[in-house]
Amino acid sequence: MIQSIKSNAHAAGILYLLIIITGLFSELCVRSGIIVSGDALASAKNITEHSFLFRIGFISDLIMVMCDVAVALLFYLVLKPVNRGLALLAAFFRLAQATVIGLNLLNYYMPLLILGDSEVMTGFSGEQLNSLVLLFLNAHAYGYLISGVFFGVSCVILGHLIYKAVYFPKWLGALVFAAGISYLLDAVVNFLFPELASLSEFLVMTVAVVAELSLCLFLLIKGVRTGALTFPSS
Repeated sequence: MIQSIKSNAHAAGILYLLIIITGLFSELCVRSGIIVSGDALASAKNITEHSFLFRIGFISDLIMVMCDVAVALLFYLVLKPVNRGLALLAAFFRLAQATVIGLNLLNYYMPLLILGDSEVMTGFSGEQLNSLVLLFLNAHAYGYLISGVFFGVSCVILGHLIYKAVYFPKWLGALVFAAGISYLLDAVVNFLFPELASLSEFLVMTVAVVAELSLCLFLLIKGVRTGALTFPSS
């Protein structure tokens, strides 16, 4: 069992690194460079001129989602000795997050269909097409916020389990728990108090990024503290 937990932890670390790489690539190298906030014309023009890069961003997000499904299972296998029910609940919430992101990719891909299918969109003017593109891009952004609610709950449960597990350091559990809270706050603030969104996004970019990178690196380098592998009762 000890070797199995360690192997699953390392596998989770590898896939988590892939999630971070693909997620950052899609956001920083694709969307940030192509989508111009509030400017439908510029966004549509960039998508048309860099359609292949935009498609790569789509594939990158698909890879991220598939890795997330596998990570949900691996975390369950690693943490079920601590509390099987909570580990399963964390996995379910992570799978729900992956499902929302996967479906939300339709909103991401729609601008390519709108701008590329001239026969279907003949009834729309150029300005209307550009507005539709921006509408779907905005819907994609809000879809990510919805997925963050499920991911936040998963992280809160995961952080609690990591904190309880003797084969993980308690500081790591506290960090993951705090990351979950930051994702939940970001979603609530964006939907209820959008004028404060910059503050909640800064919280995510600091707390959550540090927590997820720390978890990824610990899983990759250490896996678990095998010398302390004894299991508390559920």
